[in-house]
Amino acid sequence: MKTSEYLKNIGTLIQENRQSRGMTQSELAEALGTSQSAINRIEKGGQNISLEMIARIGDVLSCEIVRINNYGKTNFRVTGGRELYGSIEVKTSKNAAVALLCASLLNKGKTTLRRVARIEEVNRIIEVLESIGVKCRWLEHNDLEINPPKRLDLANMDVEAAKRTRSIIMFLGPLLHQYSIFELPFSGGCNLGTRTVEPHMTGLAPFGLSVQATSDRYVATSKPQAIDHAIVLTERGDTVTENVIMAAALYDGVTIIRNASPNYMVQDVCFFLQALGVDIDGIGTTTLVIRGVKSINKTVEYYPSEDPIEAMSFVAAGIVTGSEITVARVPIEFMELELATLAGMGLQYNMTPEYMARNGRTRLVDITLKKSKLHAPKDKIHALPFPGINMDNLPFLGLCATVADGRTLIHDWSYENRAIYFTELSKLGGRIEMVDPHRVYITG
Repeated sequence: MKTSEYLKNIGTLIQENRQSRGMTQSELAEALGTSQSAINRIEKGGQNISLEMIARIGDVLSCEIVRINNYGKTNFRVTGGRELYGSIEVKTSKNAAVALLCASLLNKGKTTLRRVARIEEVNRIIEVLESIGVKCRWLEHNDLEINPPKRLDLANMDVEAAKRTRSIIMFLGPLLHQYSIFELPFSGGCNLGTRTVEPHMTGLAPFGLSVQATSDRYVATSKPQAIDHAIVLTERGDTVTENVIMAAALYDGVTIIRNASPNYMVQDVCFFLQALGVDIDGIGTTTLVIRGVKSINKTVEYYPSEDPIEAMSFVAAGIVTGSEITVARVPIEFMELELATLAGMGLQYNMTPEYMARNGRTRLVDITLKKSKLHAPKDKIHALPFPGINMDNLPFLGLCATVADGRTLIHDWSYENRAIYFTELSKLGGRIEMVDPHRVYITG
């Protein structure tokens, strides 16, 4: 690795740790007795930095920027063989947070998102927003305040941050009514025409958006036009649906979206837009009717809903460790089929009556797992668009199959080669048989 790459990597680590602690560059500079411009250069990898300065930055941020590892490339070291106990609360959804950050571009007023999931994907989008002039400020309890400028500085977009997140594609919907031409870096290495990108272009074309791909970016041209027919999405994808919803929010007319995803993060975007004055019917179904507005300028606050993927990870952890734990604040609407599948495999659990999430819309429960003897299901386990088993929860169900007596067939039809992940479980003693890139047998 070249010196410049090392400096850039160290700068990124410093920036991420600074942001996770809610510090500005100026505040870090003051604590170190240096200038804000020096911190900016360090974080961009444009300044040599001594080991002493790295250590001082680590002290201020209460973290190890560089750590000597005597065991090779180890990300996590887990000491297993223990039962878990107690209770744990499910945090708010990362996928909802990312979509809401993109949706905040629709609002000319102040947006406050409450209890935001502070993870890498969220930080990447914040970096992009800040680079184009949006002021983002972390408050207590992981609340995030977002203040847009009068006009976004798209020419100053942080290209490297944008390229490190596929979510940048969700800028298309919010920006197409505000700019006649704009550019976005290629997101996450996707090429125009691939399954994850082409449905976005097809869904946004009725609004007058056309996109050309160059060697490293999308060049978007927008010529607003009347929509005289329902928009039928060619893929019931979450981000595709969110993109079209955001475009419809600033379309001064009625937009009908068919084959829309009704998944949790999509519902969060709809609830948020309703708070901004957009009229949306059909939330939670595959047909949405949206009556957009010409402009939005409101002070709004919103609580994203809890994360069903995190909830499933806690449930799986309890199952594979044979533990009795309570998972609190589970968004039950998006976990019902997973729990029904596990109940069919012998899982026993108690569930509280439903109560409302802080957003006033999402139904929550607390689930207490009991020690159970699981067996393989009679049928294969496979994911489907909501209300089916969530695509992201399928790996957790495969993990649970390793402690279920019998032979379980997992069919991961939606991703090319993701089923190969399950073969990694053989390193932990799992008995895995790969049938093809989409199917595996797991013997528990």
